[in-house]
Amino acid sequence: MDQERIIFIIDYLSRFTDKNRYVSIKDIQDHLCEVTNLKRVAEVTIRRDLDRLTNMGNNIVRVTREHGTAYYALLDNSITFNEIRFIVDSISINKFLSSAQKKSLIHKFEGLCSDAEIRQLISRVTLNDRCSNSLDLIHNLDVIHSLIADRRKINFEYGKIDTKKQMQYYYKRREIIPVSVIYFHEHFYLKCFNEADGKWRTYRVDRMKDIKGGEVSEVQLPKEEKVDAFVTDMFSPDYYEYITLRVKRYLLDEMVENFGDLAHVRPDENEEYVLINVKAGINRKLYLWIMQYGDGIELVAPAKERAEYLNEVRKMLGAYPEFAV
Repeated sequence: MDQERIIFIIDYLSRFTDKNRYVSIKDIQDHLCEVTNLKRVAEVTIRRDLDRLTNMGNNIVRVTREHGTAYYALLDNSITFNEIRFIVDSISINKFLSSAQKKSLIHKFEGLCSDAEIRQLISRVTLNDRCSNSLDLIHNLDVIHSLIADRRKINFEYGKIDTKKQMQYYYKRREIIPVSVIYFHEHFYLKCFNEADGKWRTYRVDRMKDIKGGEVSEVQLPKEEKVDAFVTDMFSPDYYEYITLRVKRYLLDEMVENFGDLAHVRPDENEEYVLINVKAGINRKLYLWIMQYGDGIELVAPAKERAEYLNEVRKMLGAYPEFAV
């Protein structure tokens, strides 16, 4: 009976108290009478229960108000309301989760909030229903993390979209070692090591299906090369090189956001431009990334990479014969 009563009390405090709302022992007594089968509990018993809950690590704050009446509130749970709100907002805009999955996850976080805080969550959050009904990213990530922890190899079906905009899956035995999950440009990727050829492989987690674990691997994984350089995607570039870009000033904010601390910026002779020097992963994807900015960015150097970029521009213009050069 004591354990049951304490559970009711901590649940009541978590739901109906916060930094702006405190309750008295009489409020707790009334709650226990109304929503449980417990008869009216003595004040001394509730005070003892509150002391026990505090000793268990719960931050139950006591304040004295009018007529010397004591009021209590459960504050500073292991996660703050602002942190919960941030997580809930992140869930609501996640394009990989269905509306039902979002509502289920958010409901679990509501259990950590008071009723007043729940109303704030509802007023702030708009659920995004645009999602593939067949996708279960949470399940995929759960299975993958378990295999990584157990050092087991992985096999799965992998999907590609066909001309009817349907995901077509195909299976082949891979027996590769899952190493890490990386979030990059709004997608989750699984990085694996293929011990058969000693090469790294990367897969989109949301395109994986029917994931199965294989045997435990005893292979000592090689150290991954970590290069401080700008890359445009998750797949390894051909090589790394310092490049110089001549950028129109209206793009400077965006370039700094993209390159971060990797970029060295200096003025150009023309005040409408700046020069940016940055170490980048060189491949066709980089050239296509630069191309999206049109005449806002010029790849100045090195000469070899400038020539390769111009060749990509010519290939693009080749699709429009009237502008071919």
